[in-house]
Amino acid sequence: MAGYWSDTRAPRYSFVFAFPLLLLYEALAHLISGAGGVRNGADVLLKSLFTVLGGAHGLTVFAVVVLGSGLALIIHDWRKCGAPQGSYFAGMAVESVLYALLFGGVTSTLTGLVLQGPSALSQAAVAPPGLDMGTELMVSLGAGFYEELVFRVLIVAALAKLATGGFGWRPWVGGAFATVLGAFIFSAFHYIGPLGDDLQLTSFVFRMIAGLLLSALFLLRGFGVAAWTHALYDVFLTVRGLG
Repeated sequence: MAGYWSDTRAPRYSFVFAFPLLLLYEALAHLISGAGGVRNGADVLLKSLFTVLGGAHGLTVFAVVVLGSGLALIIHDWRKCGAPQGSYFAGMAVESVLYALLFGGVTSTLTGLVLQGPSALSQAAVAPPGLDMGTELMVSLGAGFYEELVFRVLIVAALAKLATGGFGWRPWVGGAFATVLGAFIFSAFHYIGPLGDDLQLTSFVFRMIAGLLLSALFLLRGFGVAAWTHALYDVFLTVRGLG
């Protein structure tokens, strides 16, 4: 069992497990919204950056970088440690569903403790208004993959590198700094743009705590489980809110 907990954090498990989430999101996005329709905000942020830097070929470069990097990590890990066990993916799926079911209650309780009062889960993670069920579900899946990629894999890692390499801080201090600041940025991101929510203290604190918990899940269980947990939580919330 010890092998399961350590191995499933590795790319040959974590990235392979996350890949269907990316495919499902992109397929639904093209089916529902087309090339210029509604997308997850983190998806738009990343692709806009590549478009600015790469012009007409920006999206192609983006696909090559994201898919190529992930594939390279998977192949390297696969050759080094051997083929993954199929049963481990079933365990990761069960984990993700369980964490997603617990996530809202735990985050809401912690929000209430921080604010010294009852937390408002319904205020903290409401879906943007005016979108149909299919679009909401598509955006929820994109949140799992792209927001974990941007805010955990890229931003938290970059902040930790800055703190340790640039500021000369100890690794645990740099990690704590990166996690907290990354959670702050993650929460603030939800209030930006035309589909952003109205800024409220309860929802901001809720999302910041959610960012801290997702960072911990990413560090402990890897990108794949964190991405699916985030996506499934948003899907469950969307179905409950629109059902």
